[in-house]
Amino acid sequence: MKIFIHGLIGSGQGFKGTFLRGVFPDILTPDFPGDLAQRMARLEDILSEGSDHILIGSSYGGMMAALYACAHPQRVKKIILLAPALPFHPFDENLPGPCDVPTVIFHGRQDAIVPLDATRALAERVFTNLQFNVVDDDHLLHETVQRLDWRALAGA
Repeated sequence: MKIFIHGLIGSGQGFKGTFLRGVFPDILTPDFPGDLAQRMARLEDILSEGSDHILIGSSYGGMMAALYACAHPQRVKKIILLAPALPFHPFDENLPGPCDVPTVIFHGRQDAIVPLDATRALAERVFTNLQFNVVDDDHLLHETVQRLDWRALAGA
């Protein structure tokens, strides 16, 4: 199962969720309201069955995907993180890991929301199977999202 996890103030019906549904008609793009505990409980419910999940998370949703993958590596095939909010609570204060789930991160050089160097340092400490890509984009990664070969990234 593929799922897109939006950012803190985003929605599964926003630009990235809509774009990804165009690439993967079967992708789930739910909304995650509430605080982190409520959001993670919803994610746990959605992914409670099956395995080989591919999680695509943006910003705060990237942190959620990372937390889920580290807690349930046997259920996750791959995580693709877009400017993940790794340098924020609770990820940065209680580092999980090491986590061997294949992880691909795209982070913009012009990201003014999530610091690039801190994200890379934390990702390198936690993820043992990491591909970290620095791209010429900002936090929203609109240009990058449209240029990526999503089918190849997801192994489809």
